[in-house]
Amino acid sequence: MSSLLREEMQRVLFRPTKQRLVEFIEIEEPGHGRHFLCVSVAKNKLVQLSIVRCQISQPNKSGSKRSHTKRSSIQDCYRTTEVWSLEDLSLVDGRDPDVDDPCFLLHFDKVRAVTAVSCSAKYAFVRALVAVCDQQCQRSLNLRNFDWTYIKPTSFYSNRGDCVVLTQICFYAFNLVCLSMCPVPLDA
Repeated sequence: MSSLLREEMQRVLFRPTKQRLVEFIEIEEPGHGRHFLCVSVAKNKLVQLSIVRCQISQPNKSGSKRSHTKRSSIQDCYRTTEVWSLEDLSLVDGRDPDVDDPCFLLHFDKVRAVTAVSCSAKYAFVRALVAVCDQQCQRSLNLRNFDWTYIKPTSFYSNRGDCVVLTQICFYAFNLVCLSMCPVPLDA
């Protein structure tokens, strides 16, 4: 579903303005419809953060025979409500790294509180911001109150995928069982 949303937002909102949607997360905002926090990059490498609102319009209840496809009714529902430049972002504050809290603060001229739908979405978004900052802005992003092991994995195993790590753990456990079953010579 998220890949369809990404394609639709890219086609409707970002491609006409010659931008590429890098990452987006769903956020909780007052008002009807779904809201998304998006990171986009323009051709001139200007990185923008934006709040996008998607409100599904009511289907045409008049008896007209005009056919409306689901895709054409979705096209008109995306609206950009707020836009900031990444250069204006001075700090991203995760509030408390020890609590599973999906809320974080974006410090521009004013502080903007954002509540993601989950804590994992918050960290996915911040990882994308860090990567975009490193690639496009050649500066590091100022982060506070985040668990760094989820932002930039430093251990050898943390970025290899869950299946590989689980396979290695099982392999090591099997080796330990085999070694424990081997007879140990008592005469030395």
